[in-house]
Amino acid sequence: MAKILIKSEEQIELMRESCRIVAEVLRLLASSIVAGITTSELDRIAEEYIRSQGAQPAFKGYGNDKRNLFPASICASIDEQVVHGVPDGRQLQAGEIISIDVGVRKLDYYGDGAWTFAVGKVSEDKRRLMRVTEEALYQGIARARPGNHVRDISEAVQRYVEDEGFSVVKELVGHGVGKKLHEEPAVPNFVSTDNPAAGVKLRPGMTIAIEPMVNAGNDKVNVHSDGWTVLTDDGRPSAHFEHTILITKDEPEVLTK
Repeated sequence: MAKILIKSEEQIELMRESCRIVAEVLRLLASSIVAGITTSELDRIAEEYIRSQGAQPAFKGYGNDKRNLFPASICASIDEQVVHGVPDGRQLQAGEIISIDVGVRKLDYYGDGAWTFAVGKVSEDKRRLMRVTEEALYQGIARARPGNHVRDISEAVQRYVEDEGFSVVKELVGHGVGKKLHEEPAVPNFVSTDNPAAGVKLRPGMTIAIEPMVNAGNDKVNVHSDGWTVLTDDGRPSAHFEHTILITKDEPEVLTK
């Protein structure tokens, strides 16, 4: 496992700025999410705001396959799309839910956050899925205290989600964030003996992205032929909430609040 970076006060201040922009993009898009708008239009709104703040969209051009780098500034994932949905000309429909994931880089430091929004009036089942996923995020954050371990976060998220009758996605995990968009440690939303970071002790100055991805049905997922969009295997909806947080000497600080 690569070295886990402890951030200095100066580095944390730089991250606060990137994370501020993430939070503001999500607030801005919340007021734009209405039936009829396209996901590409949401992407344009986000990119324009990010660049107006002297920052860069962290997701645009991201990826390991140079033939298929991520083409947009946000991930826009609708209903059965779990994460990494590629913005396009699809119009939002009333009754859908959409998860928006935003990454920002400014002065070489990153912020990362996501939120799931209702498009108009949605079913009670979808509202409950969103509520449980958001609360699972905060259950995980509450365990992000010095002296605890990564597995304490994982356990809190998994227990809450499964007690409510939903499933956590196991193929995708949270992560460290800072000088890179994805750093060590990996932060799963489930207890895993295979995760070498599970026993990592949380220390002040660590910055991590906690991000429950919760399915209404089973936990199985597939990747679309576009090479990016992750879909639930059973076609049922999924929700995604994410905050970048700072481990402090006491309560965790939510940098993307």
